[in-house]
Amino acid sequence: MTDFNWALPDPDTQPEFYADVPLKRLIAWVVDTVLIAAICVAILPFTAFTGVFFFPFLLLCVGFAYRVITLANGSATLGMRLTAIEFRTATGARFDLPMAALHTLGLTMSFAVPVFQVISIVLMMTTARAQGLSDHVLGTVALNRSARR
Repeated sequence: MTDFNWALPDPDTQPEFYADVPLKRLIAWVVDTVLIAAICVAILPFTAFTGVFFFPFLLLCVGFAYRVITLANGSATLGMRLTAIEFRTATGARFDLPMAALHTLGLTMSFAVPVFQVISIVLMMTTARAQGLSDHVLGTVALNRSARR
């Protein structure tokens, strides 16, 4: 844990901030993945359909940009906004552009190395703040928006 955890809600005294966060993150990820795929399909005609040949790379680039932009502009992706969760830094601040980029890079690395993704899922399911691997590294946390005062 980081030295700044005092700025985040205590999971023992304020568990409502962390209630159902792993499930909400899963639902948000599914929603975001569908949106990213739809954006990529919409882009295909503008590539004269040559994007079909590098569609996985297109998904990677569009997904990275989508996540960085939405996290930097509201500390939550559209899927996270739908499920009423948002990210906070160790100091309790909302994400800025550098933090959004670092968190997205961490997510991308987790998808690239399946062992990291398994570790991240286990951490989300077992830690008091439901933090994934990149959350632990960066000192970030996903919180329920509705629990905020």
